[in-house]
Amino acid sequence: MTKDIFWFLPTSGDTRHLGRASSGRPATFDYIRQIAVAADTLGYDGLLIPTGSSCLDPFVTATAVAAATRRIKLLVALRTSLGLPAVSARQAAALDLVSEGRLLLNVVPGGDAAELAADGVFLDHDARYAQSEEYLTIWKRLLAGETVDFSGDYLRVEQARNNFVPVQRPHPPLYFGGSSPAAHELAARHVDVYLTWGEPLDAVAAKIEDVRARAAGLGRTMRFGLRLHVIVRETTLEAEAEAEELIRYLDDETIAAAQASLARMDSVGQRRMSALHGGRRDNLYVAPNLWAGVGLVRGGAGTALVGDPPTVAKRLQEYADIGIDSFVLSGYPHLEEAWRFAELVFPLLGRHSAVTAGGVFTGGAFDGATTRRTTER
Repeated sequence: MTKDIFWFLPTSGDTRHLGRASSGRPATFDYIRQIAVAADTLGYDGLLIPTGSSCLDPFVTATAVAAATRRIKLLVALRTSLGLPAVSARQAAALDLVSEGRLLLNVVPGGDAAELAADGVFLDHDARYAQSEEYLTIWKRLLAGETVDFSGDYLRVEQARNNFVPVQRPHPPLYFGGSSPAAHELAARHVDVYLTWGEPLDAVAAKIEDVRARAAGLGRTMRFGLRLHVIVRETTLEAEAEAEELIRYLDDETIAAAQASLARMDSVGQRRMSALHGGRRDNLYVAPNLWAGVGLVRGGAGTALVGDPPTVAKRLQEYADIGIDSFVLSGYPHLEEAWRFAELVFPLLGRHSAVTAGGVFTGGAFDGATTRRTTER
């Protein structure tokens, strides 16, 4: 399977146990840099840098990560509900230049109305998508080198121009995820890669079919990606035990409070995630090896593939078979799991990394014979 495999930067913090503060890791840049450099070294294709009031600013983070890495792509959140398209176009062009053409952009119209209100945005769900349509129309024309006059229901510019030419023309690729009809229409019109969270195969296939048909009706083609967690161990029993360990400290009160908070969001995708488990921890496997435990207390991607390396590789291939081109993965804690996934699963996907290519050198005093054998192959 030759597909893009991205990893995730936990810019709001990381953990070993959901719901347990004592196992948390703050999002210091030293830690974020460790994860980014590991993913770059291991051979991942990209890093998703998220957004939200609890996250480090994605553009600032990406700029720092670009300087610490060599080849990995940076998938940076583009908040169309915040800021102005002309300013954003200049930022994107500058970051594409700084990173030498490694910038990708993940379009985020919103999702949490309360968080948006705190930032001064009071548009409802469909209005945010209508505003994003205008935003992306202006943004794309600016990066293509046009001088733009535009007057819409939400945005207006006169003689707007971007004077910085990005490395990637006409603009860095656009990614986007959303489950509502308005989201699918925006994707069909504007983006290069449509992302979906990890749902059962038939649900993902239906989304792909709808977005692909809408794009075809506009004379466009696009690619598709899947965002989910992974819990991989040497055996499936070990992986399932690790999944249970991740939620070991969650009690019913904590889960109920988290679900009540998530229910206030107007995100269709979030409602779909929550419906998979219904707030209950007694039936979390919603499809073969697809576990919904993360979504008990975390918003966004709430499912994980759980199993031994051949099983997880098989499940990824099943998603690839229905049209998924890119996998955006994560696992707790993100530093160790980046290494573990590369070590255990990359070889089964036809990929090589620092931990799977060539001999292994531990430097031990008694490893001389092993070192000679691996280097003489």
